[in-house]
Amino acid sequence: MRQRIIVCPVIQNDGEFLLCKMASDRGVFPGQWALPGGGMEPGETMETALRREIMEELGDELLITDINPWAFRDDIRTKTYPDGTTEDIYMIYLIFDCVSANRDITFNEEFQEIIWMPPEKIKSLDLNEATRVTFTEKGII
Repeated sequence: MRQRIIVCPVIQNDGEFLLCKMASDRGVFPGQWALPGGGMEPGETMETALRREIMEELGDELLITDINPWAFRDDIRTKTYPDGTTEDIYMIYLIFDCVSANRDITFNEEFQEIIWMPPEKIKSLDLNEATRVTFTEKGII
């Protein structure tokens, strides 16, 4: 089984959290609301990987002003690829609290939609399991 280290930013701006609706045809949690993030590449530090993932998924105009390591955990997930094939992956999540100075986002094909949500409304979304665990551990839902 392949192993991936995943960097995951929990991005806040003016008291709201950024959530992304995953593409319906790919990923570990197709069609569900999630936090952004992705796998570290060989030779990257955690912060370099986090900033690269934010830029790749959310564009280069989103200005992240604060990055603080928050938690880590692991699990096994099944990833679906655009061609319909699947793969079980052992995932180690490195979760960071982040603050953005703006909301200037250009998201890529991994997402269908993005939203900024106040904490009290997050539980009403169809969150993927990993995101639900993160917000539960943070005491938000």
